[in-house]
Amino acid sequence: MTVRANFRGFTLVEILVAMVISGVVLSGIYSTYQSQQRSYILQEEIAMMQQNLRAAMYLITRELRMAGFNPSGSTGVGIVSGEWTNTSLRFTKDENGDGDVTDSGEDLTYSLYTSGGIQKLGRKNPTTNQPVAQNIQELWFVYLDANNNVTATLSDIRSIEVTLVARTGRTTNDYVNTLTYSNKSGTKTFGPYNDGYHRSVLSEQVNCRNLGLGT
Repeated sequence: MTVRANFRGFTLVEILVAMVISGVVLSGIYSTYQSQQRSYILQEEIAMMQQNLRAAMYLITRELRMAGFNPSGSTGVGIVSGEWTNTSLRFTKDENGDGDVTDSGEDLTYSLYTSGGIQKLGRKNPTTNQPVAQNIQELWFVYLDANNNVTATLSDIRSIEVTLVARTGRTTNDYVNTLTYSNKSGTKTFGPYNDGYHRSVLSEQVNCRNLGLGT
């Protein structure tokens, strides 16, 4: 009896075809992974941007509502004369009612500054900038009187519109931001920036309930 063993393997053509198919499949898997990774990073950047924006607006509006708080009736409490512009604002409040504004958190200035190559919203208390949020690109104040008309008279200010524009910490490939952003009243626009950063705007009107009391 004769036993014949079959030692026939793959031909070179078969191996090459298998390699090509495997390469196509692996390329597709890697491309999908890269796309998902880019999407994840972008969503993380946008979430961080929105978080910075909301936190910054919450703090500045909460403190602005107390501008001019003055239970002891001291003079010079409120928006500081000569130190209120569209991009910077200094105000005082006597939170503990001791007749002065020298305690912590009673003499505040909000403005933008750059540190480590990153633009941030700063809070001076009263002289040293402390970062409130980073990657804040625009800060804009609009001062309104009792009839919600824009005013340049300090004693007429009753509310303040605050606008912040934040951007992501890194650019996105194959993306160009050609959008424009506007404040709540539509009196100021920002952009287009024509770069690879995603941005978001937040604008709120703050009723400064202590301003104008006793005048």
